Amino acid sequence: MANQFYVKSDVTFGKEAILQLPDILKEYGSKNVLYVYDQGVKAVGIVDTVLDAVKNTETKPFCFDKVIPNPSNEIIEQGYDFAKENFIDTLVAIGGGSSMDTAKAINVLLSNGGHIMDYEGIGNVRIVKYPFIAIPTTAGTSSEITNVAALIDTDSVRKYVVIDNKIIPDKVIADPEFTRTIPASITAATGMDAITHAIESYISIQANALTQYNSKTALEIFYHNLPKAVKDGNDMQAREAMMLGCVIVGFGFSNANLGLVHAIAHTLSAHYGLAHGTANACVLPAVLRFNAKACPEEMIELARTLHLPLSGNKEQDQFALASEMKKMVDDLQIKPLRYQGKGTCIPTTDFEMLASDALKEGPMHFNPRQDVTLDDIVHILKESY
Repeated sequence: MANQFYVKSDVTFGKEAILQLPDILKEYGSKNVLYVYDQGVKAVGIVDTVLDAVKNTETKPFCFDKVIPNPSNEIIEQGYDFAKENFIDTLVAIGGGSSMDTAKAINVLLSNGGHIMDYEGIGNVRIVKYPFIAIPTTAGTSSEITNVAALIDTDSVRKYVVIDNKIIPDKVIADPEFTRTIPASITAATGMDAITHAIESYISIQANALTQYNSKTALEIFYHNLPKAVKDGNDMQAREAMMLGCVIVGFGFSNANLGLVHAIAHTLSAHYGLAHGTANACVLPAVLRFNAKACPEEMIELARTLHLPLSGNKEQDQFALASEMKKMVDDLQIKPLRYQGKGTCIPTTDFEMLASDALKEGPMHFNPRQDVTLDDIVHILKESY
């Protein structure tokens, strides 16, 4: 059976990659450039570095600095209005997945008009007119090379996605130096996001040989380098490896899609404001134990890739990866669900509601187990609590 493997982004990778930005803007004939970022990226000086790189170009910078974790429809509308008012012809996203997704959504509205939820789902974007350059400052989401924008509808309190190959950034400037100032907790959370991408795309029912090669390679990279980067943020060898792994896994999961971990994580982020990577990390071990029944050979292959000790007994070895991921989450000091939540802990009385919402999530269509029930997800939430 034939499989498709789509790759679009033009990636400039390595130290001082940012120096290529002026040439890229000149190539596009850019005049009014929208820089999209959050206050954290600005505070550590990365925005200044980017703007300094383009100070001698014939472009005018406009800064939209209102990006928030789990960007909402309201933030997208604000960014769209700001972009329209200033006749933006090029977008540059600086930051993690939230900045990338915000810029993707603004670009969709600039090109097509309407409301961003008009484009929810797969393949609903008619056209994207404006060049989009992504400058990642984290190594985890891979949003700089993927076809997904994950957003929050605050009215219905849910996380939804716009998926379309047209929204993938045209150019990527990936400079590992930009990840140096990330706090250890964010490095850990975004790194576990990438690990979740690698595992879920490997076991996805839409996986193929090309996607699995990328997913497995990236998992090995993050497994060995994430603890080093969390321990020492100035370990640039580990930082560079993680940024490379982020690109590699992005090519994998943007083609193979994800699964139950992301379905649950989306609901946790929508209702309780959990950072996406943290939400993934909290439920990953329990979901892997649950999914192992449907893909024991794949679970064992990933365990073998990480050189985990195996007994030769399939019934036992299929859970080795889940156990190792639980140990890794604990070692990275990512706390269980009972300690998570914005302002208040997540009440167990909400588990059925969360499970019901998770069952409606798009990634469920690609999970290796398709017999998932509400009670199964409630059990996973309890196990992760």
